[in-house]
Amino acid sequence: MTELFGSDFFAGNRERLKGLFTGTAPIVLTAHGLLQKAADEFYPFRQDSSFWYLTGCNDHDVILVMDKDKEYLIVPSRDPVIEAFDGALDIEALSAVSGIQDIVNEKDGWQRLNSRLKKVQHVATLAANKPYIEHSGMYSNPSRAALIARMKESNPELKLLDLRQHLSRMRMVKQPQEVEALRQAIDITIDTLKNVTRPSQLSKYGNEFEVEADITRGFRRRGAQGHAFSPIVASGERACTLHHIANDGQLSSDELVVLDVGAQYQNYCADITRTVSLGGQPSRRQQQVHQAVCDVQDYAYSILKPGVDLQSYEKQIEKFMGEKLRELGLIKSIDYDSVRKYFPHATSHFLGLDAHDSGDYGQPLAAGMVITVEPGIYIPEESIGVRIEDDILITETGIEILTSRLAREL
Repeated sequence: MTELFGSDFFAGNRERLKGLFTGTAPIVLTAHGLLQKAADEFYPFRQDSSFWYLTGCNDHDVILVMDKDKEYLIVPSRDPVIEAFDGALDIEALSAVSGIQDIVNEKDGWQRLNSRLKKVQHVATLAANKPYIEHSGMYSNPSRAALIARMKESNPELKLLDLRQHLSRMRMVKQPQEVEALRQAIDITIDTLKNVTRPSQLSKYGNEFEVEADITRGFRRRGAQGHAFSPIVASGERACTLHHIANDGQLSSDELVVLDVGAQYQNYCADITRTVSLGGQPSRRQQQVHQAVCDVQDYAYSILKPGVDLQSYEKQIEKFMGEKLRELGLIKSIDYDSVRKYFPHATSHFLGLDAHDSGDYGQPLAAGMVITVEPGIYIPEESIGVRIEDDILITETGIEILTSRLAREL
């Protein structure tokens, strides 16, 4: 496997951030911390995407400091017993990948940083999320909040400058090596889905988890780090639950199954959805719903190009989807509530280091951005759920469908 991201990529991103943030305040950012799973066991570690984007570091609790023309990393102290179990942090490797030569231990690093913080009024960082993100029903990683609290111990009057918008806009436009990583993740996902959805293979599955298991194996054996997000294998009425991740339902030959999956390759995510018929010959109604979703996706493709405002685009899709839902006999009038009963999610989101990647939806599309196009129709009363999702690169003249070699047919 060719490593796509060297120290020049991460050093370049740090320089670009300095160019966007023109203030003189020091920039201080933290890696994610470990989260407890059970007793002395933690959940599999996932780095803060923006921190990786600037450093290439996949270790927890490391702190990046950029101050004028100086930059350094503060690495946490580790208990020798923990190091024996989990391994020690490789300082040479961290320096090589990040391009940062000045790497200091926690005591010396914080002494240096505290000395600087006491002399300034502002510090630039990534603002912490609320401890509990209510609309998602989940707790946030506490590392940013812990960093901010520790900095304010040095200077209680310190004012924070939020870098989230700067980094979000940076990450929206992909550099060539990012696009290549996305292509690799997409190709792995496509090849795996082609194998899993062969009619001769589909007929062997009796449960959703069997499909998931073969997708996992396919990703890993083709060079992926694993899943970019929790895979969705949802058949029949379960496909009407958009994020059905239990994947524990029995499969029936008269049902459709939604496969919403993506491989992760060198930290970049594919996100592809296909809906397939388990019995070979779908019913006329299933075909009608599937064709309507294809029509909506094709309409979205006809709109997308540089300069498009995503908020206006979503309204156009909603209206076109309404026409298709009316043709299917599901609604009588095209209004928000009627359409969203059967199409409750957005058509597009940004794609990159996260499956739902960082991005400013108020900014017009520009060349180098990568988004998904994923219309869907969900009819619980008919046990039919259909979603089709493809990954799209915005080009100078229009779009490139990165997932075009994966057929959409039922």
